[in-house]
Amino acid sequence: MTPKQKPLIHLPLDGDCPIVTDAQTSKEDKQEALRDYDTIRRSIEYLTDHWREQPSLERLSDHIGLSPHHLQRLFTRWTGGLSPKGFIQAVTLDNAKKILDQSASVMEASFEVGLSGSSRLHDLFVTHEAITPGAYKAKGEGLTILFGFHPSPFGKALVMVTDHGLAGLAFADKGDEQAALSDMYSRWPRANYQQDDEATRPFAAHIFTPHAWQQEQPLRITLIGTDFEVRVWEMLLKIPLGNMTTYSTIARHMGKPKAARAVGSAVGRNPISFVVPCHRVVGKGGSICGYHWGLTRKRAILGWEQGHLGGNDI
Repeated sequence: MTPKQKPLIHLPLDGDCPIVTDAQTSKEDKQEALRDYDTIRRSIEYLTDHWREQPSLERLSDHIGLSPHHLQRLFTRWTGGLSPKGFIQAVTLDNAKKILDQSASVMEASFEVGLSGSSRLHDLFVTHEAITPGAYKAKGEGLTILFGFHPSPFGKALVMVTDHGLAGLAFADKGDEQAALSDMYSRWPRANYQQDDEATRPFAAHIFTPHAWQQEQPLRITLIGTDFEVRVWEMLLKIPLGNMTTYSTIARHMGKPKAARAVGSAVGRNPISFVVPCHRVVGKGGSICGYHWGLTRKRAILGWEQGHLGGNDI
């Protein structure tokens, strides 16, 4: 379903800051980014499967097929400072519990009054609006969604935008692009879809470029879901970088303490991964569970954030 005439899509970034694009990024650089994540993904899977054995850097390097020096440099560059050992420590159950404990008071204030700009100093700033319930019930009818696949630190990113801003962000490993696209299509089956890499590229560049995360230049997003889902997603936007919360905590602050399962379902339906940080929600005991695009990717995002937050080796 392709519209006959491409709709005008304004880049919805506020402020006078220059727009970050990856127009100058070479094809080789993009391929390198995807190769880097593939190496990181395979490393995380191995470390997760063998964490009880505490494998050495040399053992991990042998499994991956890189020299210890090369693998160490790749992890440090990709995470912003964490070694493979520091990375896996960042996403252990014990560290998740520690972050939950440290986040408790922050999250109480955040859920009650929202976050000030200074509280989100290191985070991606967003402004959002929710589509009307009627438009949601129409399953996207009358809505034009432009989409494109772009390299990201977490594999290929499927970016979807409307005239109101970013509406969808999904991830795919090599060969899974069509599955990710079908997944997102199913959410708004009556919308008009058109592939437009040029329109979606600036969004991808802004989202995955931490130095572009400025309060003066927030990213506009549009939330397309049921009233309950939108309320949950708005709660997710209040979880700052470096913090975690639980499904039950969100339910309690929504005034629905017995709705943890329903909250979990809504979190799983979040259409704007990473930007609406559903990956910062964990099980009550700190277990890293329940991520639509795979637990390995959830661990990758959490470790990447810890590194870019300045965690270095823990």
